[in-house]
Amino acid sequence: MNKRNIAIIAHVDHGKTTLVDEILKSTGTFRENEDTSNISMDTNQIERERGITILAKTTAVNYKGYRINILDTPGHADFGGEVERIMNMVDGVLLVVDAYEGTMPQTRFVLKKALEAKVKPIVVINKVDKPAARCKEVIDEVLELFMELGATDEQLDFKVVYASAINGTSSLSPDITTQTKGFDGLLDYIISEIPAPSGSNDNPLQFQPALLDYNDFVGRIGIGRIHNGIMKVGQSVSCIRLDGTVKQFRIQKLFGYLGLKKIEIEKAEAGDIVAVAGLSDISVGETLCNSDELLPLPILHIDEPTLQMTIGTNSSPFCGNDGKILTARKIEERLMKETQRDVSLKVAPNDTESWIVSGRGELHLGILIENMRREGFELEVSKPRVIIKEENGKKLEPYEELQIECPEESVGNVIEQLGHRGASMESMNNINGQVRLIYTIPSRGLIGFTTNFLTITKGYGIINHTFKEYKEITNVDVGERSLGVLVSIDTGKATAYSLGGLEDRGIMFIEPGTDVYEGMIVGEHSRENDLAVNVTKGKNLTNIRAAGSDHTVVLKRPRPISLEYALDYINSDELVEVTPHFIRLRKRILNTTERKKFDSRN
Repeated sequence: MNKRNIAIIAHVDHGKTTLVDEILKSTGTFRENEDTSNISMDTNQIERERGITILAKTTAVNYKGYRINILDTPGHADFGGEVERIMNMVDGVLLVVDAYEGTMPQTRFVLKKALEAKVKPIVVINKVDKPAARCKEVIDEVLELFMELGATDEQLDFKVVYASAINGTSSLSPDITTQTKGFDGLLDYIISEIPAPSGSNDNPLQFQPALLDYNDFVGRIGIGRIHNGIMKVGQSVSCIRLDGTVKQFRIQKLFGYLGLKKIEIEKAEAGDIVAVAGLSDISVGETLCNSDELLPLPILHIDEPTLQMTIGTNSSPFCGNDGKILTARKIEERLMKETQRDVSLKVAPNDTESWIVSGRGELHLGILIENMRREGFELEVSKPRVIIKEENGKKLEPYEELQIECPEESVGNVIEQLGHRGASMESMNNINGQVRLIYTIPSRGLIGFTTNFLTITKGYGIINHTFKEYKEITNVDVGERSLGVLVSIDTGKATAYSLGGLEDRGIMFIEPGTDVYEGMIVGEHSRENDLAVNVTKGKNLTNIRAAGSDHTVVLKRPRPISLEYALDYINSDELVEVTPHFIRLRKRILNTTERKKFDSRN
């Protein structure tokens, strides 16, 4: 069967996964009686809840005698390493761009990777059904971006398809009235424009995993493209390791893809995208060859982590009240299992009860913690901190390109906040009352900024950032919260009477009846210093006051604390306690007296 291998790339939320889902439906990949109402490439529960792709997914459709292998890639900067490696598996990309938002920071990042890999692009202008769609201007933006990134004449000669993935319609004209059901025009372009995979069945075997999966029965699974030769189940092959050593093993299982299913196959040919099981510690970038003909492929680049945090066992007084998995051994096992699947994640021991976990960003690490809490773990997590590199005696820190869109009335505050965080402005444009700002900012200046930004812009701001480069460290003291916190001095249940008396001191994080312990953070102080408070004190009853009069206290709603907010919010002397049902903020030193002694010494 003829083959085409393509990846779908785009900025976050421009509709990649929806487009893949609709292509699967329109090509008759599912049976007529099959329920397709909840079909989605995003199989992970967190992916579905947040509407983002975390891990790249592989699928395939059959169309007019062709097998089209499609890779759905993540759009978020934290998972950009996967996009880069996937370019090694495909011969073309569908660049999906929102018909209103146009080119965004991540569009630039993923397109740059595609052009560097010299793959053929097709542009899909998605969401043309939006009332504010501006197809013509967006095409001009895309063309400008291609030229800016140094595209060749051949790459600049790209075909354009206009689509509304959510409605399952497409056309080759920007005129919305020409939209018809299905994606035949797009699929025809894939066949005519994207070259067939190079390589031959007659050449010696070369296979290189670009992604990893993990299965409790067979261990690590390497997903990649067969560059040359034929692979069969039971075949004895050699794996050329990253360090140049060679290990022989037998292929236990081979998997191909069709629709949302992973299918066991006996044999695969050059150009096929398959998953291989049999070597328990197979790694990205290694090459599988015939044992008598060792022909290594160039090693794939894996992005280095830029952010780290400490994850440890829960040491709070409430340890064991909520979660079932508490021990250091179980936490270590789970973290090590995650590194089997995620090559961008690094885990190193800190002490007997905690580990330093390094990743590509706050979202990358936050999703790991969220998955663990849903599995029943109780954890203690420190503030994320950037990884400082040393080169030629100089200390270097990661910098990011930051793009912000916000209403005109918020711009002054945003610029002022970024000035305090060591950011330098690159450009500023006003588009229909929305101001677009582009900055270069040290990564540590972004820690804790998102929460602040949403408050300043009243939720109307859009923020995106992408890793740019390592630069010499500046002395700007950024990344710490300026306001102090309200810290409980007692253990017990919070009362409405106590909370009512503290409302003028700041914003509360808890409501009456919440269990608290000494050292737990219960609110934000309105001043720069921390304040120790008693939130468990009840009203003294007399023979005049009735016991029920406590209910007349009317309190403001407490500030909701999500995991992302908590990780963003805490300072370096604080921790987040994460359990299956609770996110609590706390001080590292819980005892009030000991904490004051420690603070006075620093």
